[in-house]
Amino acid sequence: LQWEILGRQFVEYEQAAPFLIPEEQQRRLLDFLPLFLKAWEQSAGVMVFPNVQLLASEVSKLLTKEIKRNLNGKPSDEARLALEQFLQQKGEAGDGHLLLKSVYLLSQTDLRTMWNIIGSGLPAALMQCLYLFFTSPLMKCKDEGETSEDDTQTQEMLVKVMLSMYREEQGVEELLASDKLQSLIIATASLWDQCSHSWKAPTGRVLRTISKAQTKNSIVYLQAVDCIKIAIQNLFKLADTLPAGDVCEAASIVLCFVKDSYPISSALLTEFENNEGYKLLLKILLRCEGLQQNEGEPYLDEILDVLTCLTTCGKSELKVSGNIIHPQLPHFDLDQPRSAGMTVKNLQAFQVLQSVFQRSNAQHLCGRILAAIGIIWAWDAMNFFLLEWTLQPINRFTDIIHFKPHTVQIQFFKLVESIVLDLSYVPHEILKKMQNLIRENIAPFCTLAALRCLLSMSKKDPLFSDVFRDSGLFGLLLALLRKQAKILRKSAGTHLPGAEEDTEKEINAVMLQVVAMLTVNSVRNTVVLKDYGMVPYIKIFLDDECYRSATLCILEQLSVINYEEYMSIIIGALCSSTQGELQLKLDLLKSLLRILECPKSHSAFRTCSGFNGLLSLLSDMEGALQDPPSELWAAVGQNRILEFVFYTLQGVAAALHLDPVNSNFFQRNGLFDKMAEDLGSLGCFWAQGEWQIPLRLEKTRTFTEFLDAAFCSSEPFPTWLKNCIWILNFLDHMVKGTLHLQSYFKEKKAEPGEASRDDLEGPRVEEEYSVTFRRPGNRLPISAYTLWGSAEEKWEAGGCAIVHPGAVCVMVRLLPKLYKEGHSQLSQEIQYAVVHHIQSLVKSEKSRQVMCGSGLLSTIITSCQEALHNENHPLHLPLTRVFEKLASQAVEPDVLR
Repeated sequence: LQWEILGRQFVEYEQAAPFLIPEEQQRRLLDFLPLFLKAWEQSAGVMVFPNVQLLASEVSKLLTKEIKRNLNGKPSDEARLALEQFLQQKGEAGDGHLLLKSVYLLSQTDLRTMWNIIGSGLPAALMQCLYLFFTSPLMKCKDEGETSEDDTQTQEMLVKVMLSMYREEQGVEELLASDKLQSLIIATASLWDQCSHSWKAPTGRVLRTISKAQTKNSIVYLQAVDCIKIAIQNLFKLADTLPAGDVCEAASIVLCFVKDSYPISSALLTEFENNEGYKLLLKILLRCEGLQQNEGEPYLDEILDVLTCLTTCGKSELKVSGNIIHPQLPHFDLDQPRSAGMTVKNLQAFQVLQSVFQRSNAQHLCGRILAAIGIIWAWDAMNFFLLEWTLQPINRFTDIIHFKPHTVQIQFFKLVESIVLDLSYVPHEILKKMQNLIRENIAPFCTLAALRCLLSMSKKDPLFSDVFRDSGLFGLLLALLRKQAKILRKSAGTHLPGAEEDTEKEINAVMLQVVAMLTVNSVRNTVVLKDYGMVPYIKIFLDDECYRSATLCILEQLSVINYEEYMSIIIGALCSSTQGELQLKLDLLKSLLRILECPKSHSAFRTCSGFNGLLSLLSDMEGALQDPPSELWAAVGQNRILEFVFYTLQGVAAALHLDPVNSNFFQRNGLFDKMAEDLGSLGCFWAQGEWQIPLRLEKTRTFTEFLDAAFCSSEPFPTWLKNCIWILNFLDHMVKGTLHLQSYFKEKKAEPGEASRDDLEGPRVEEEYSVTFRRPGNRLPISAYTLWGSAEEKWEAGGCAIVHPGAVCVMVRLLPKLYKEGHSQLSQEIQYAVVHHIQSLVKSEKSRQVMCGSGLLSTIITSCQEALHNENHPLHLPLTRVFEKLASQAVEPDVLR
């Protein structure tokens, strides 16, 4: 209803206007506007006004007329004061605020209405206002209680009206009738230190909006009045006096007009270049080296963005050619499709970026330039070659990168890395300079960053194994590692200062990783390493855990050409390590297991005393699992001890797997008996090892039920019994020939920062049971380990036969030791369960044949003699049944009788 009433009132105003004198016409329009604003506010900005375009035209014309009246014939200071008073919200000049607010609301409606506002002459009038507000310093009003500077609402409305008008090409064209646009641009380049502080940012916003809406006529206009030329001259003067952040802010406005005009005409860019514009930018950017954190960054970034864009502004494509050095990666293609218009055509603009990087050490500035280069490469891959074949930026940056801040060094080598990873190109000349950088090691952190870059490249393709060998990098790394190994050997027990030591250790670690990666992909490189006599030096790095993973990887590659040498190193290191070096032993065992996956290694393992070596590890752990633990083993933790026992037994099982020679050797030399003795001395088994007075069992459980109860239920079990069940479960898998396939100790979360062997070995098929490395001292609770299923169920489902009968002997010999004073009932219950489990093992004819053919029956009978002779013993009947089943297959009838 309000809008209908207003519509009728405005129609009446339209009809009467031709017959009214100007003063009366203006008064009636001003009387109408408060009603219009009230209706707008009450309708939440929804306008239902049929004559909105005519209203916009009338209000805009009146505002334009009043602005001109207030400015007419006044000096700049008086003119600004008059404008402030005119646009005030209070006092007699309140008509100005009313008109401005009405125009502001009308400018937010639609494009047709905006065109009416533009056609009123308001764009030029407001440009004159902006020029005065920007160039004239703040003046106080006569009434000291009021200052126009405080009226931010008025300022915001004025700026938004201008932004709406100048966003349209028609609005920019309206400015060309006066000289205020070019005057304002030049003023920003000359009066930045003298202008009104509160109007700096609004002026920048308005001029950037005009820049984006430039037309051919506006470019001709700016060129005709030498606008860019004069602005550059003034900026040269400002660059010597103003703070760097202020110069960046002023220069960024001028640069916008140069960049935004280029798609229409190259005239302003040509004017910029002819008047030493690039020299100005270089001067300004070098002054930014002293900028504090976040000071002037948005405007510095804007200048760098504009400069980056200008590298593609040129009349013609660059005609350059260069030599592609081979070998190259299989996917490299120099003739790939190119992005239209995004290739580098303006080397002058890029030279500014290059010169700034070469002459500055400012972190933010250098980092932004490297980011800009990355953007240019992303526009078109050919840009890398166009630049390297002309200005050679990356090649030259490599010579000085060690002078730059650490973050810049990291960013630079990431950029170099992208040449390989993203462009699939091998930059041989740049890699040669990186090699020199590593050799000279002027700045250790820079050397480390370069090595990490090379490591990442070496994972990209096996080709780098040949490239880095032929370039001499592989030999260089071996020489450096030899030197470091000698230092480590001589300086055992002494240390460098903290930070220096950390960096040097990281350098050594990454060098080892690179060598490991290069040997993984190349047997020839492994031969070179051996021929260099590096094996004794590589061994030295085993002692330090931060080097161990890569060192083991190198030694594992050595096994490809010489299993005996690898075995002698690993077994020797295992036997010479101390009880406190449990993590070293674990890592060595895991490495050994990886090599034992290859059947060809089994013979070398045997001839290098591998079996005796592993069993000696068990002998050294006497009493490790006793409860309570001894002082020596308490700090290690029983979970870690069990893990070590598992990997030791797994190593034995892996060496026996499908190897009749090793199996015969192990049995013939009585090593199963030694294993039983060593396991029995761990501390969880009863030391006396004699059969106790039998009890009447209240209940019986299977071996599988004991496993589930011990590890998968809340039933309390004594620690000694859990440890015994673990070891019996390991032996059960050894009997069936599956222990080498198991992995009970699986960490749920890897140690942060721990290097994965997958990084060295490349892509691998993920196995069912994955094992990860842990650092010493970071022991996991028992809940962090997972028992993977029921061993007995898996065996029964697969229908496996007994593979290693000697392991049955070990289980039988441990039977009387499954006892603990105070747990008689539980002890005999587990003994009963194990005997029944052994009985299940000999169900099949094949299993009985294996057992009887092993020649071990006498050993088993001797171990069970007491229980067999006592008919009242709970184990008498199940043990008797075991031997009854074996009777039909017996090859030792006398012993069996």
